This record gives sequence, structure tokens and C-alpha cells, in this order.
Amino acid sequence: MDGILVIRKEKGFTSHDVVAKLRGILHMKKIGHTGTLDPEAEGVLPIALGKGTRLVEMLTEKEKTYEAVLRLGIKTDTQDMTGTVLEEKEVRVSEREIEEAVQSFLGSQMQIPPMYSALKVGGKKLYELAREGKIIEREPRPVYFHEIKILGIELPLVRLRVTCSKGTYIRTLCHDIGEKLGCCGCMQALLRTRSGRFTLEESYTLAQIEEAVRDGSISGKIISIEKVLEEYPRVCVSEAGDKLLANGNPLPLDMFCTQAEQGWVRMCTSGGKFAGIYQWDMQRERYYPVKMF
Repeated sequence: MDGILVIRKEKGFTSHDVVAKLRGILHMKKIGHTGTLDPEAEGVLPIALGKGTRLVEMLTEKEKTYEAVLRLGIKTDTQDMTGTVLEEKEVRVSEREIEEAVQSFLGSQMQIPPMYSALKVGGKKLYELAREGKIIEREPRPVYFHEIKILGIELPLVRLRVTCSKGTYIRTLCHDIGEKLGCCGCMQALLRTRSGRFTLEESYTLAQIEEAVRDGSISGKIISIEKVLEEYPRVCVSEAGDKLLANGNPLPLDMFCTQAEQGWVRMCTSGGKFAGIYQWDMQRERYYPVKMF
């Protein structure tokens, strides 16, 4: 079982919980996730299986889409409703003011990670320090918001759809919007609807995966490695190139019947079997391996 299983994470589970449960359900050890979701958050969590774990680094780079509920008027230490309330304010803002505040966060931003996060400082996770009552200064990090759309306003609640870069904290966005409006804010709910190319519609709960293992249909729910990488052109070597490809060697142009493709390609054997991702080097006139599978 090599590939990606798109899990719909439910509330109450950490991303590591999901991995641990799947190891038991699928009876395999080589499993990893491609982006952490908070325990109270729900939604798309792509899980890499077997050789698919080599995709993790590539998939975590992809942008993500969320639907969030912003609760105005409350500030908490965790920046969501699970934390201790630090401040409460009356919400006296218009829909136009909310719209202007929300849109001001579009594009490139510098975001300060929350204390209650898994980021490490000096070998210790920030949330561990926070639980010890320690608050340390965090360096702002660059993030990018491709879209922030208001889906509905029923004060003090504002529903948002957010598409953003990796490493973005939606909790912090909610906090920052509240600060900009002068009435505080925190995140009440979060649903990840897309992670890279993977969507909520193609995701499965852990219970559905257990059922698929029982009835023998689990292989049909795993997305193959090559399918995950189908955005890259497909190139096949000639029979003379099969041995070089099997060893992960660079491949000169005379090993192909077709013209060289620029950038990354899915490299396949002469028989059409996918082997890995290669990149064309124009100066050396060779394909060089990026990642072998």
C-alpha cells in the first residue's frame, strides 16, 4: 500500500492520533501525515503510506483552504475557544468595517506564531512552554493569503473561507482581525476543505477506512504516487535507459524517443512503470533525479 489516503479528521484527534490509529487499522508502520491540524479542527488530512511517505515534504509545501468561524469580542490565550478567556469586549462594528479589516490581510503578511503551537524553540515545543506559564518572544514569519472571503456575518460570529500558504495559523488570523477591529477575536471552529490537490469530497473517516479494510476495498481508496504527481509531464526512457533509471542515474537525451520536457517530469521505464521525479538540466542536456520511488 504505497500512496496517499485522504482522511477526514474529526474533532478530538491530533494528527499524530490519526497516524497511530491507521497503523493499527492498516497493520503497517510506514505512515506519515502532510500537515498538522489542531485537535478541535476538522477536515482534510492527507496521510502518506509506504513509499508515499517520500511525498510528505513535497505535499506540505502546497496551499490550503479552510472554512473558519471567527468569534468577535473574546480574546483567549490559545487564540481559539478552547483557551482561557483573557479579555471580553462589546462588539460594535459594522459589516463594512469587518469587510475592510478582513481584506487588509490579503497577500503577503508577517504572522507571529501562537504560543500554543507545535513550533520548537530551543528544542522545546511552544505549547509545552505555554503550559509551564512561560511566554517567549516569537519571530514573525512570512505567510501569504490568496483569498479571504466572508461567507456570512451574524455578530458576534463571522464565517470565513481562507486559502493560504503553508505554515499559516488561522487562529492567529482570527486573533489579528479582532485586534484590527479593536474588539478582540478568536477562532470558534475550523474545517480544512482542501490541502493541495486533495479535497473534502474525496476524504474518508477512520471508521470508513476500518470498514474498507474489512470488506477488502481499501486499495480503491488509496491514491497512487504517480496519480498524486500527475501535474508533471510523463516521460519514458528507451530500453537502453532502463538500467540507468533503475539505479537513479542521470539520463542523457539519447535515452529518449521524445523531446526533453522542461522542469520536473514523471520518469517511467520503457515499459511505462513509474520510477520517480526527474528534472531536465538544459546546460548538461540530461535529466537528473529529484526523488525516486
